[in-house]
Amino acid sequence: MRAALRVAVVIGLIQGVFEWLPVSSEGNVALYLTVVEGRPETAAVQYALFLHAGTALAAALYYRGEILAVLRTLPRWRPGGAFADRERADCSFLAVATLVSGGVGIVAYLALEAVVSAVAGGAFVTLVGLLLVGTGLVQRAANRSGAARADGGTPAEAEDATPAAGPGTALGERERGTLPDALLVGALQGLAILPGVSRSGTTVSALLLRGYRAEAAFRLSFLLSIPAAVGAGLLVVLDTGVSGVEPLAAALALGTSAVVGYATIDGLLRVVQRIAFWLVCLVLGGLAVVGGLLAGVV
Repeated sequence: MRAALRVAVVIGLIQGVFEWLPVSSEGNVALYLTVVEGRPETAAVQYALFLHAGTALAAALYYRGEILAVLRTLPRWRPGGAFADRERADCSFLAVATLVSGGVGIVAYLALEAVVSAVAGGAFVTLVGLLLVGTGLVQRAANRSGAARADGGTPAEAEDATPAAGPGTALGERERGTLPDALLVGALQGLAILPGVSRSGTTVSALLLRGYRAEAAFRLSFLLSIPAAVGAGLLVVLDTGVSGVEPLAAALALGTSAVVGYATIDGLLRVVQRIAFWLVCLVLGGLAVVGGLLAGVV
């Protein structure tokens, strides 16, 4: 039991920190559980998904003002003016994107179980690594495109521009969500149920590519993470539960991820402004691919 509690604290820390960074918290938790702890791949992914409920609570507390503002718009929401102003646009964007991500996420989860069951050991680690690399490449494209718009140039001319774009950096001019963007971001968030695909990195990158200001992109992405994270945790519990994990350990991991997530979200969002996390994704993904290939050989 002591070992299980130790693991719960460690993965709670990983989830609480990495959830706010575009490097896939789920992928890193799953890698830790499979590589370091030797857990079965399916069980590792289920545990990683379950922990999203903890950071969802942290995000809800941190963005409670934004959530209340969205809720206050509900009495005057009408289909004809769903995206007429920022308040109603936020409400409509979150509702549509959540519904789309829920549908895509359920399909991806069913496919995930089949994929994870089919691959084992080194193959699973390699798969997560490839998805991390893909996330990094998407972020890099978004940052280059945004830097080019800010400078009035082309993406190629922005190759040497600062690659990290955080909440205070104006890359585009858009702030209000639209229906096409809600459909796009919702679908991408649903696919982020796959370990190694960063939910925040993918959704923020998509919004930056669509011309949103970085502050608006982060705000919409993290508000959208709350119902998605709760849904991911409930999906695991209702489907199979967190297999092989004692209730006390599961509760400790969930509580740790919530406390650490709330304590670190503000500081880590500032870090995102200064560090090229697309490069972090490429490095982590590359190491995972090499390690997975070596494990397959051995």
